[in-house]
Amino acid sequence: MKKQNIIIIIVFGALIFGLGLLGWLTPDQAFSENENRYLQELPKLSEDTMVNGDFGDEVEDYLSDQFWQRDSWTAARSKMKMLLQLRDQAEIVIAINAAHIEMNKRRGDLGITYDDDTLRLIDAFQGCGLYVGSVVITHHRGQPAAEKFQRRLEALGIRVYRHYIIPDYPSDVARIVSDDGFGRNDYIETARSLIVVTAPGPGSGKMATCLSQLYHEHKRGVCAGYAKFETFPIWNLPLRHPVNLAYEAATVDLDDVNMIDPFHLEAYGVTTVNYNRDVEIFPVLNAMFQRIYGSSPYKSPTDMGVNMAGYCISDDDVCCAAAKQEILRRYYATACAQLRGLCAPVETQRQELLLNQLGLTAADRPVVGAALRRAEETGAPAVAIEVPDGTIITGKTSSLLGASSACLLNALKYLGGIPKDVTLISPEIIEPIQHLKVEHLGNHNPRLHTDEVLIALSTCAATDENARIALEQLPKLRGCQVHTTVMLSNVDKNVFKKLGIGLTCEPVQEDKKIG
Repeated sequence: MKKQNIIIIIVFGALIFGLGLLGWLTPDQAFSENENRYLQELPKLSEDTMVNGDFGDEVEDYLSDQFWQRDSWTAARSKMKMLLQLRDQAEIVIAINAAHIEMNKRRGDLGITYDDDTLRLIDAFQGCGLYVGSVVITHHRGQPAAEKFQRRLEALGIRVYRHYIIPDYPSDVARIVSDDGFGRNDYIETARSLIVVTAPGPGSGKMATCLSQLYHEHKRGVCAGYAKFETFPIWNLPLRHPVNLAYEAATVDLDDVNMIDPFHLEAYGVTTVNYNRDVEIFPVLNAMFQRIYGSSPYKSPTDMGVNMAGYCISDDDVCCAAAKQEILRRYYATACAQLRGLCAPVETQRQELLLNQLGLTAADRPVVGAALRRAEETGAPAVAIEVPDGTIITGKTSSLLGASSACLLNALKYLGGIPKDVTLISPEIIEPIQHLKVEHLGNHNPRLHTDEVLIALSTCAATDENARIALEQLPKLRGCQVHTTVMLSNVDKNVFKKLGIGLTCEPVQEDKKIG
């Protein structure tokens, strides 16, 4: 027992040391968007702070605020806290749409495919001590990618079930609630009393999975209940509130439309907001409860959801402004995706309708006009970034640097109070990197990408004071907005994302070559 305790202590100590080391190696974060506050900076030691004890308190606050991946831990804490309280009763079932597997659909926030995110979710839940019972592949129609993913999951010891497309869903209630509808789906074998159905993203078939399971449980003599924990749309905000419209902008690929809940209005005389898929499916749910239990516990789709987000808004103006910017970002993202052939033109048209509803134009995103003007002046791609004080910094394409790299360096100089004419990275350092890229790595573009520029800047920071100061400004870029006049490479997009910068691009290809 003593040996076991020693091992536990060693493992725990290694974990704490490792997380602490990661915290030291990761650049400090100046501002937490999740908490809407500035975080503690590394305190400076002085005789006064040592004597009065302030230094120790400030160090403690610093270590707490700059803990590795702090925002991610904080964001997940509230939901996980609820689940962990029900750990002994809860079982996680993850639903994923076979069509999403086939098309390699990706999460916009993490940049990973839905199937990879399913594996990530399994690891995350199990790491917290939650029981993951199975994965359900919905909309299954024999897609090769879905079958391959099923074999991959089963090789990992994860149970997999299949749910199939039901003709005339959700209108043909009689067929849906029968052995020819939900009855064709696999019955999900569960071991706990509380089943939590989650998914990598919207349109994964969470609700249909729940309804199918209710049908199968009833056939086996089990009286099961159902409720929905959701965030968007927010039922007690106006239909055309920018926050609710931002939800529409985020789900144009699903053709989601916010609407007044007619069932709630009829039952209670109260106007609430829901969305089309929940409203369309409610008669199915209602008919199922009536067929199974003789009556339904819900009078509307709003009734069956748990959503308190509307009560959390303390500054509506700030929320509206942020939502409008999100809609603009979604518009540009969809327009670029259409140019790449990754979405249909109708999705861009839906985004344009949302812009028109709120009277939004490119002028409402200041960096757009600044970038376009700079491109017109130089006759080459340009980039503009809005820094925290509202100043807009631009960057142009040169023989040494791409516009994104130039803009990034210019912004760091501004934030660090470094004169514009100061060269942070000398051509003597850039040119050998260019030679390596072109002559040895087979790149056609000799200009440095943003990741290459930051590495070069880090190298210079070892001997150059200005480079060191510039590098220290990186945390201040979190939350800034950027616009480019051409679509960027994945490398540059990922760097902006990792820095916490909101990026939009004009739907224009820089390189006209095909392939």
